[in-house]
Amino acid sequence: MQYMRIILCLTIATVLVSCKSVSKAKPLVRTLPFYNTADFTPQWIEKSSPAYDSIHMIPAFQFINQDGNSVTEKTFAGKIYVADFFFTACPGICKRLTTNLGLVQTAFKDDDQVLLLSHSVTPESDNAAKLKQYANAFGVINTKWHLVTGNRNAIYTIARQEYFADEDMGVRKSGTDFLHTENILLIDKHKRIRGIYKGTSVKEVNDMIADIKILKEEE
Repeated sequence: MQYMRIILCLTIATVLVSCKSVSKAKPLVRTLPFYNTADFTPQWIEKSSPAYDSIHMIPAFQFINQDGNSVTEKTFAGKIYVADFFFTACPGICKRLTTNLGLVQTAFKDDDQVLLLSHSVTPESDNAAKLKQYANAFGVINTKWHLVTGNRNAIYTIARQEYFADEDMGVRKSGTDFLHTENILLIDKHKRIRGIYKGTSVKEVNDMIADIKILKEEE
């Protein structure tokens, strides 16, 4: 029996030593992964890992919201936020996506630590006035949910290169190709991508609401 205990201890020690600080396997404790690349491979990275300081972060930006006010990365400093891409004249998925995002607004209506950020992918036609009209139609709370327009190249660049938000089926797109996606992204208070969901799915949006509550518990 003593011999078996020694073997068991040695086995456990070997497993512990072989564990890495960066893993693609889900940890036992419920935490959200990080997403650093466009293929959205989840990675659980410990703070003690050398890779922790290189986690992908959303860079600085500046757009105009539905009230004509400037919206920058500072607007979301220390906040958890949900990002998506839409356009007001969209005849298809955008209305369903926006309606579902309303569930997030309702769930965190009184929580100023959670915000929403919707980027127009037709900024040349979606000016602040049109965004305001759209926002009113969907019950958007202006201090909670920013619908933004701005320089087209800036929006498309941050969408594709930073949020990895495009359904390109592996085909590289140029700045002239239209951006269309139903993906919504969960960004933590340190500007890192922590989740990707289908915004047209009520189930996935509810999953995201649950994940936001997990993020709120992080330091």
